[in-house]
Amino acid sequence: MTNILVIEDDKEINQLLCSILSGNGYQCVSEFAGNSAYGTMKDRKFDLVLLDLMLPQIPGEELLRHYRRISDTPVIILSARGETSVKVDMLRTGADDYITKPFDNEEVLARVESNLRRSRGSSSPLLAAGPLEFNTETNCCTVAGKEVPLTGMEMKILRLFLENPRKLFTKANLFTSVWKEEYHYDDNAVNTHISNLRRKLKSVCPDQQFIETVWGIGYKLAVHS
Repeated sequence: MTNILVIEDDKEINQLLCSILSGNGYQCVSEFAGNSAYGTMKDRKFDLVLLDLMLPQIPGEELLRHYRRISDTPVIILSARGETSVKVDMLRTGADDYITKPFDNEEVLARVESNLRRSRGSSSPLLAAGPLEFNTETNCCTVAGKEVPLTGMEMKILRLFLENPRKLFTKANLFTSVWKEEYHYDDNAVNTHISNLRRKLKSVCPDQQFIETVWGIGYKLAVHS
């Protein structure tokens, strides 16, 4: 499970951010003030932090400086301050990214995904999308920590989706990429394996959609890393 700390004193914005992230399979913890946020940052390990600058008790700038002494976890600044000088200062202080308010929901999600991918590194064997994780070394698939047994072909399909989290695959794309053969307009093989893969993933997490059908085109990953 990917854990994200959201530090934002505006309760409505904090709730919105957590809703965006939890809706895409991330586990969120909310903090609203600098002192309590710093305590949480010291006591718990997170995969990413979303940090507002204008916080009560300890401002975001100081919180970032403190945090960089104890952790290299990615930090994305979310602030209404859009001056270039502020952005440059925060990036030099140790922020990994900067988003200006008001923000676009999809942009926040995309920036989170991008920073998580970078922090995991290209050499990491773990591919993840929310509660879904796949280890490319052991070929072990888990959903919310529970192992999901997959066939070899299902593993190849899932890995392809996880390695290309925003790509929409046609059935021809999937067939040639996974089966390594020329596609002959036979949907049965692709449809059957996608159906079985969906069923196995949803048996562990029934309320979460993992593979989205784009009618008339193909399939894409529904949850992102």
